[in-house]
Formats: sequence, structure tokens, C-alpha cells
Amino acid sequence: MSDHFDVVVIGGGPGGYSAALYGASAGLNVALVEKDALGGTCLNRGCIPAKAFLETAAVKRHVDHAADFGIESGGEASVNFARTQERKQGIVATLVGGIASMCKGRKVEVFNGVGALGAGRTVNVAMNDGGSATITGDAVILAAGSVPRLIPNFERGGPIMTSDEVLDLSEVPSRVAVIGGGAIGCEFASTFADLGAEVTILEGLPKILPGLDKDVAKVVERSFKKKKINIKTGVMVNGHTPNDSGGTTVSFGDGESVEVDAVVVSVGRRPFSDQLGLEGTQVVVSDRGFVEVDEYCQTGEPGVYAVGDLINTPQLAHVGYAEAILVIKHILGESPMPVMYDRVPWAIYCHPEVAWAGPDEQQAKDAGHDVVVAKHPFKFNSRAMIVGETEGLVKIIAKKNADGSAGQILGVHMVGPWVTEQLSGGYLAVNWEASVDEVAEFIQPHPSLSELFGETVLSLTGRNFNG
Repeated sequence: MSDHFDVVVIGGGPGGYSAALYGASAGLNVALVEKDALGGTCLNRGCIPAKAFLETAAVKRHVDHAADFGIESGGEASVNFARTQERKQGIVATLVGGIASMCKGRKVEVFNGVGALGAGRTVNVAMNDGGSATITGDAVILAAGSVPRLIPNFERGGPIMTSDEVLDLSEVPSRVAVIGGGAIGCEFASTFADLGAEVTILEGLPKILPGLDKDVAKVVERSFKKKKINIKTGVMVNGHTPNDSGGTTVSFGDGESVEVDAVVVSVGRRPFSDQLGLEGTQVVVSDRGFVEVDEYCQTGEPGVYAVGDLINTPQLAHVGYAEAILVIKHILGESPMPVMYDRVPWAIYCHPEVAWAGPDEQQAKDAGHDVVVAKHPFKFNSRAMIVGETEGLVKIIAKKNADGSAGQILGVHMVGPWVTEQLSGGYLAVNWEASVDEVAEFIQPHPSLSELFGETVLSLTGRNFNG
């Protein structure tokens, strides 16, 4: 193995492996240090496994409602969760193998071990096989990712799980408490409810999915209640009392409690800089544990960058990809444009799905904009009727021109069927600072779910042919 590289990357998650592969494609000699499986949390314990479970839940919904389409399936479907796990593991293994294959094909040298940063862009690697290696780089990229946050009185073990352990369940629990009503919590709540579990969400803030546009959040909450998800907001959890059957009773609020078979603690993730050995460097870590960087993801240590969940930017895999590309371009001296974090695409894969880019209505007003807003529901969309998914809406926030007409599109917010796949048009409109009149010229296919975006934009011109 070599001991000096153009770039050394510590961490093989989305930010790390994309930096390594993108850098190698640009002709750089790259080393990638990863202590576990390539792909990081996203691929092994996060995005991909969780979405595989959500797809199993979607298949069950389709089978349960097959009679609505004239298909007699013989009643409600049963769930073989062992097969679900097997399928999920197959997807993960294929993707992990794909990353390893690309690293080999692009001559990225992979070090299997824990990397710690020393002075002069030296990385000391404690290899998984018991050995050690010392490598150096003209540049070093820290991409160690994040781990689930924990809360007092809810230590991992038995019925208490984080988003890591819940992905290894061998069967669907009958009764589940989800602590935390954010994106991850709502995805798990949606999954288990659709798979037949009794689900309770315990959220300390006044509403689930805080930070979402109010109209979008209302649709999700209404849909969750139809699934008989018990939503408790504005409550703090106090502790739990295990029972003899392997479950536990969770106490919360003012003397309330719920008896469950499993508890999913989903209160966010914290940056994992614990093993990076930063004490002897000029890398600064904030009180909240984030590595501090500038707009080009540069740390205080010359030639050392940090990307992904390790820094205080949206904890999204695709943001990690964008930061990785930014850093490699900066290393190459290509004067890249910094990531515009206020306009990145967001996606929540619960049922119904949520996706957005740009500020919501209140955020736009708080930023000083006079706005024009349009909302169109999916219930009148022909494709939504055909697929049997009519819950949801498209909402667009635009600047108000001096004459009262709608101008630049500021934000696009969607909730409903497959909106995570529909956002691209809205994302482009927001990031290209396109006007309502410009986007209204685009032709949308019919019948399609995406034409609701086009119709919503068209309505902002003051004219419309539908709705």
C-alpha cells in the first residue's frame, strides 16, 4: 500500500465515498479509510434499509386494497418480516459491493480501520486486522458521519431501540412507541402502522414534523390519524418500566403511560467526531459536536476539510454528495460555488410522502417577502385517482410583484403520492430563480402526478383551465 496520496478521506459514507470516487474520476490519487462497511449509515443503517421497509409497507397497502381495483386477493395480507429482512439485506449487500467495485475500478485505495488525524495531514489508521498504517495526504477530508442521539432513562437494549437496532427486527412488534415526531420518527411510525402495528408517537414539540409548511404537515397528521396512529404532542417522556413479556410501559407527560412491545428512540443524530483524534490539530469542534468549517467546507487546519453529518448542515445524504463535489473542486482549484443550503431538496418517505425546496410560506414572510401562494390538491388529479392515492397537495410560494402579480418562485412544497420523485421541477425552479410566467410555459405530461405542479404554477398567472 502507498503511504502518500493527493487526498485521504476518513469515512466511507455518502460524503466520504462520493468524495473518493469523484476525486479519483478527476485524476486524483485517493485513499479511503472506513472502519465498517462502505456506504456508511445511509446505506447500512439508515436511508436505504428504512426505505426498503417502507416499500414492504407500501406493497401490503396495495394488497390490502387490491379489491378496489378488481383484484381478489383473499383478504388482508400477512407479513413475513424475515423475508423483508432478507430482501433488505440483499439490496444493501448489492449496493455496498457496487461501491467497493467502483473504488477498485478507479484505483481508490481502501484502508479498513479507524482513521485519526494528526499534524501535517497525517492519518494514523488502526486497522481492523490488528495492524496499523500511517498515511499522508496533500488534502484530508473528514467524513465520519453521525450516530443516533440518546435520551436519559432510555438506554439501548431489550425493547429500547434506536434507528440502528430497529432495522434488525425479526418480526413486526404488535405495539410500538416512537419517541420523536421528526422525519425519521414519522417514517418508522408510518412503516409499522401500515404493517399492522399499533403505533404511538411521543413528541415534545407542539406538532409532529416541526419545520414543515403548516398545510403540508396537516395532511400528514390527518393521514396518520386515519392509520390510527396515536399522536401525542407537547409531551416529554419520563422513563419506562419493563414487563415480564419483553415489552415495557413508557411514562410521559403528566402521569400518562402506554404499554408497548418496542420503543424506537428517534430524536435526531449527533456528529461522530469521537475517534478522529482532533485534539492536536487546529480543527475546531463546536459545543454541539460539529466540526466548524467555512463555505468551502475547510476546517481550521490547513488542507483539511469536513463534509456530511460531521458539520452543521442539513443531515441529508445528497447534501453530503454536494459537499464532497464542492471540496474536490476546491482542492483542484476550480473555484466552485458554495452549496446554497437554503435551497437544497428535502424528502420524507412516510406515507404520504413529503418533499420541498425553498422556504415555506411563513419562512418567506419572516424573510421580508411579500408573497403570493397557490395550493392544488391531488384529489382532482386524474393519475392520483387512477393509482388510488389522492391525499395531498402541491403548494407554491412566489414573490409578489409591485403590480400584485406572482413573480419569482421562492418555495415548492409537496405532500402526496411519489412527491419525492416529483420535486425535481420545483427544485430547479427555486434554484434557477425562475418566475411563475417562465415555468408556466413548460408542458407537463398527461395524465401524470407531476402535472399538478404545472397547474399550480399556471394558477399563479391568474389564469387556469383546471381547478
